[in-house]
Amino acid sequence: MLLIGNGRLVTRDNGLYIENGTVAIEGNLIREVGETNVLKACYPGAEFIDAHGGLIMPGLINTHNHIYSAFARGLSIQGYNPHDFNDILEGMWWKIDRLLTKENDRLSACAVYLDCIKNGVTTVFDHHASYFDIPGSLDEIAYAAKELGVRTNLCYEVSDRDGKAKMTEAVLENARMIERASADESDMLKGMMGLHAAFTLSDDTLALCKRYTPATTGFHIHVAEGPGDQVDSLKKYGKRIVERLFEQGILGENTLAVHCVHVSPAEMSLLRETETMVVHNPESNMGNAIGCGPVIRLFQEGILLGLGTDGYTNDMLESYKVGNIIHKHNLCDPTVAWGEIPSMLFENNPRIASRFYRRPLGVLQSGAYADVIVTDYDPLTPMDGGNVNGHILFGMNGRSVVTTVCNGKVLMKDRSILVADEANIMKECRLSAARLWKSING
Repeated sequence: MLLIGNGRLVTRDNGLYIENGTVAIEGNLIREVGETNVLKACYPGAEFIDAHGGLIMPGLINTHNHIYSAFARGLSIQGYNPHDFNDILEGMWWKIDRLLTKENDRLSACAVYLDCIKNGVTTVFDHHASYFDIPGSLDEIAYAAKELGVRTNLCYEVSDRDGKAKMTEAVLENARMIERASADESDMLKGMMGLHAAFTLSDDTLALCKRYTPATTGFHIHVAEGPGDQVDSLKKYGKRIVERLFEQGILGENTLAVHCVHVSPAEMSLLRETETMVVHNPESNMGNAIGCGPVIRLFQEGILLGLGTDGYTNDMLESYKVGNIIHKHNLCDPTVAWGEIPSMLFENNPRIASRFYRRPLGVLQSGAYADVIVTDYDPLTPMDGGNVNGHILFGMNGRSVVTTVCNGKVLMKDRSILVADEANIMKECRLSAARLWKSING
């Protein structure tokens, strides 16, 4: 039995807030939450992690990441001078993923999952690409997730951009991971059919992906991220992206449609009617200069809308801050995003995860998976269940996290990583990244 207590506790369970609360963990599940003095008396022999008055809350969930992008940090590519989003894809990301080795995959995954632990992120939905060496590449990421104790959902980015043989390998890599994950009884590993974007996917490729995707498994695809994606769809198929994906059977309650920056009201209706999930990535959208998506409208339409990072960061609280600002700026309306963005992070991301995992995530309640984080935040004004999001927004960031527990296992305590030799991993990452950079500019 493990107790995490002596802190302000927000459960995300119907607004329950306990001024001096404790979470009782048995195995990989939460047994109960309550007042610290009560639960310490109930479980006198339990291990006790003292929050020292900090905030105790559920582990965070990232519903769209690109782990493979980690080794691009600090990279300078010779001759790279992008003018638009397609130039960014072709000049950087596709150049990188054509050279990634299995070693790069494994080490970048180790580095990203470590960073997730340090930022209180215990569940990661990842979208991978490594066209240099496809078969078994998802196993390298799954290995890192298992070693470091992070819950993850993996897929491989299917695309026609490197030819039919590579596309077929990518489809089969997804199918293999879906099968592997379905046999994993730990509920720590999941698989989806990953798709790049409509403009690099023919109808024949979509049909092949559909054929290899079980009815219980959905698709993880970029949708209308840049304006060129819609232009391509209209030019080649005479229809908008979401309509085309609907006709190809790609939409549905287990599908993640990522970005949706350039979707029309009619496309929003299709997303809602099919119960397709959408993931917003504010920092990436700004960094790629592709526009600000109609997130507030999507939210108002009743679409299940989550928050991701698209590889830009592993700090979900940073994405919360940026998401809160970008829509105010874009709409010239200071009243928006106060409720929508935290709902996406703290309510909708757990709802998205619940479509894939057997027990609740993102909530501290009896029977939920024991994913718990502690921050060192000491509020300078009164804090309660009604204003806790304001405190998180203006008073915390990911590195406020001091302790991270996932599936009942303590991964970090008092900012000390317990599940790996962090210094050695980072040393290996630097050496591996240097070899990758040399191959890119060689």
